[in-house]
Amino acid sequence: KRYLWGNLAFLARSARHSLAQISRQEVAHRSLDLALTGLGLLAIWPLLLAVAVAIKLESRGPVLFRQTRIGKGGKPFTLYKFRSMYRDAEARREALLATSDRDGICFKSAKDPRVTRVGRLLRRFSLDELPQLLNVLRGEMALVGPRPALPQEVEAYPKRALERLAVKPGLTGMWQVAGRADIGFDKMVDLDVAYV
Repeated sequence: KRYLWGNLAFLARSARHSLAQISRQEVAHRSLDLALTGLGLLAIWPLLLAVAVAIKLESRGPVLFRQTRIGKGGKPFTLYKFRSMYRDAEARREALLATSDRDGICFKSAKDPRVTRVGRLLRRFSLDELPQLLNVLRGEMALVGPRPALPQEVEAYPKRALERLAVKPGLTGMWQVAGRADIGFDKMVDLDVAYV
């Protein structure tokens, strides 16, 4: 009995110490993320189901696309999206890098041949991003923050761009609101660093 109470007291002290390290602002931000994400998922579950069915009907492969991205502090995590491309898209990426619509490190192409018809619709309305609400629930992402980068992009970052890793990546961020793919890498970094 004394051993059990000793362990419980130790756990309580550890939890209190961990919570003391977290600022009130971080707790408020996380609480807001969880509340809004939970309500959002309840409200849009029929849409999520319809998107999943549309993806399955158009092309073979999984409904969800999983990819390693870099989060807060440079920690890798698995990002979830609705699959908007054909299954061999990752293998074909290298050949398309020269056709990027964006200057700098991050690849973006408005006429990417790897994107399915359903995928084009999903991307136009950013519906492909909705499964990242799972990443928000898991604490890997926030609703608002710099978009999470690929590991190879972070490896090529100039020193200033590494400031993007000081906060959790977000489902949406400053550069998306300001112009999305029309904004070059340097301007994207400026916007994200200003947010941080």
